[in-house]
Amino acid sequence: MSYLLGIDVGSTNLKAVLYDLSGNEIASASEPTQRVTPDAAHPDWAVWQPDQIWDGIAGSIKQVVSQINDPKEIKGVAVTGMGMDGVPIDINGDWLYPFISWHCPRTKPQMERWLKTVGAEKQFAISGSPVWPFHTSFRLMWMKENQPEILSKTHKWVLIEDFINLMLCGEYVTDYSMASSTSLFDQKKQQWSDELIDLAGIDKSLLCDAKPASTVVGSVHDGASKKTGLAKGTPVVLGGHDYSCGCLPTGAFVPNVILDVIGTWEMIVTTLDQPLLDISLCNAGALMDSHVVNGKWAIMAAAVAGDMTEWFKSQFAYEDVKQAIDEKKSEWHYLVEKASASPTGSNGILFLPHMLGSFSPIIDAESAGAFIGLRNNHTRADMFRAVIEGVNFQFKDIIDSIQESLSEKPEKIIAIGGPTRNDLWMQTKADIASMAVEIPDVAEPVTLGAAMLAGIGAGVYDDLQQAYEAVRKKTRVVEPNEKEHSKYVDIYQKYKKLYPALKGIRS
Repeated sequence: MSYLLGIDVGSTNLKAVLYDLSGNEIASASEPTQRVTPDAAHPDWAVWQPDQIWDGIAGSIKQVVSQINDPKEIKGVAVTGMGMDGVPIDINGDWLYPFISWHCPRTKPQMERWLKTVGAEKQFAISGSPVWPFHTSFRLMWMKENQPEILSKTHKWVLIEDFINLMLCGEYVTDYSMASSTSLFDQKKQQWSDELIDLAGIDKSLLCDAKPASTVVGSVHDGASKKTGLAKGTPVVLGGHDYSCGCLPTGAFVPNVILDVIGTWEMIVTTLDQPLLDISLCNAGALMDSHVVNGKWAIMAAAVAGDMTEWFKSQFAYEDVKQAIDEKKSEWHYLVEKASASPTGSNGILFLPHMLGSFSPIIDAESAGAFIGLRNNHTRADMFRAVIEGVNFQFKDIIDSIQESLSEKPEKIIAIGGPTRNDLWMQTKADIASMAVEIPDVAEPVTLGAAMLAGIGAGVYDDLQQAYEAVRKKTRVVEPNEKEHSKYVDIYQKYKKLYPALKGIRS
């Protein structure tokens, strides 16, 4: 039997999932990712401790490997996960300072200075990245200004996925999609941007060599073998950014398809044959980066989604949740059932899903959520349906803003994540967008995508298409109801007026 291992370094969990060559999950294990605030003088600062990251990943791998007869049956391993966060490593391979988490606000002054001296338009035109405070470039600038003695001892600044590869095989390397998360990568040339690096005052030698995903970078060395249980010599293959890897087993790695990754946040991803560095994308909160698919690029935009329904459930639905749990049903059962009986348009209620601000297509971290149109005959079911409709109006607003920059309209939506089990959410999404929603039966698309890259690099699969055909799973398709869509056209236009109307009166 042959296997492939996908590793996910996430903000919530550190996960290892083992697959057979048909993409069936054989074993999985995870440890929580521990974000800490070690500086009492700065209680809002947040870091990841490198030892905890490595120990958590190594422990998860060991649990998985223990469930098969021979570790040599694992033909390759690849890492995926969050981007941006990096750690300074000295010449001996020891870390000098924790990973500054993407949650940490300490680099806001560097970002503000960059906006004044360089500007968002110039950065986006080269790197495809909007100006966000958690970019690697600002971490390096902060380190240079506040911890120069540490930076002077740094041999390489290693991104968090690449840190796991370093611990596994001792090599300093990154892939194009992870390099894109630094805001220092030239998308047209697919190499480090000398211009942006010079403007940031960064020593280019600190950055790891960038190579395409699915490149074999080394093999598991003796120390890592003892810690993880992996066989010494197991190929270590470049994975890449999580949402990019998620495109692979779902079939969303071709143009004119929207991958909708729905969780606490909703990430909207579409694949391109050429980089599109239009400032309109930047103004809509989207980024343009290199894909894990060689010769492809990806547009990604994100907004808070699942957190809205979780908030509503926790604050307003105690009785419905308790009844469902008592009857051993999904805790969402009665909420969704009752909301499904509410008519299209939620009996006139509109919901603006900006409870945590707005990130795309409207960039306004200070924006606030709102229910509009409430009357004393409205029910909890009407309000919950309005939340679902509001999140899906936000989704349509994002894809509309992206579509303005594309030459062709996307043909379909491929949705993954927990909310795909919510039939009302999926049908409403299809109706509002007037597009079919395909829901593949893939439980962990991100780690499976990494495993596919491991298989390509290790020679198990000849190419991505063969890998996809090998792991391809059945899909459920939700077709749009055009009669319902026609009702949503006018309601969507009313939704679009909410933010401008409320912007001037928020507290």
